[in-house]
Amino acid sequence: MATVEIRPATAERWDDLQRVLAGGGDGRSCQCAWPVLTNREWSATSVDERSDLLRAELAARDSAPGLLGYLDGEPVGWVRVGPRPALRRLISSRVVTSGSQEPLDDASIWAVSCFSVRREFRRHGVVGALLSAAIEHARAGGGRILEAYPFDVAAKPRTSNELFVGALSTFEGAGFAVTGRPTETRAVVALDL
Repeated sequence: MATVEIRPATAERWDDLQRVLAGGGDGRSCQCAWPVLTNREWSATSVDERSDLLRAELAARDSAPGLLGYLDGEPVGWVRVGPRPALRRLISSRVVTSGSQEPLDDASIWAVSCFSVRREFRRHGVVGALLSAAIEHARAGGGRILEAYPFDVAAKPRTSNELFVGALSTFEGAGFAVTGRPTETRAVVALDL
């Protein structure tokens, strides 16, 4: 199996990010705006507006809001990772508010909110490579704890499209511990950085 090369998602890699987001699932319509918008804002934005928001976020940030994975130079995957308070939907979601043990406004708590992997590159180790890189990205960015909110597919199988938050087994395999079970199928996991 080829090695997944990881690079920060920057404005210069916009076309690569768009190729990944258009590669299957809801990425093209979401533009990874779901974690940063409230329900009302999400409902009021078009795909083009979400795209503009993501482009502006890439251009304005000192630290990349996510990472891109490449196989043989081809962009194949994306993970959004950053300080949890910037992910406004997360800090108001029932999964996070009832499952996290950490203060919601603590900027040292980072979160992995979503993955997108092009359909033809799924089951090639892309998510695992992106998660490993997200851990290092959070550590280098000053994160104290990295959280995520995956599905427990052992409790109820999910479609690939629903697994944008990741599978619990992937996070456990990377050393994350379950810190909360807000629902039967969702877990809150954390890794001390």
